[in-house]
Amino acid sequence: MEVIVNNSATQVQNESSISDLLNKLNLIEQKGIAIALNNKVVSKTKWATTPLSERDKITIIKATQGG
Repeated sequence: MEVIVNNSATQVQNESSISDLLNKLNLIEQKGIAIALNNKVVSKTKWATTPLSERDKITIIKATQGG
């Protein structure tokens, strides 16, 4: 199925979770990221149990350091 990740179409398996998506994108071990699913922030503790649906919009925000 297709989901939209940071405004780009991405294919994932049916019944995928947020964790499955992050694993596919090699971000599962990344620290300092936040996830929004359809404009609602999802707690990291719920990533493994939050299912994705066709055409869901996922925003991945990576913390950066600067000055």
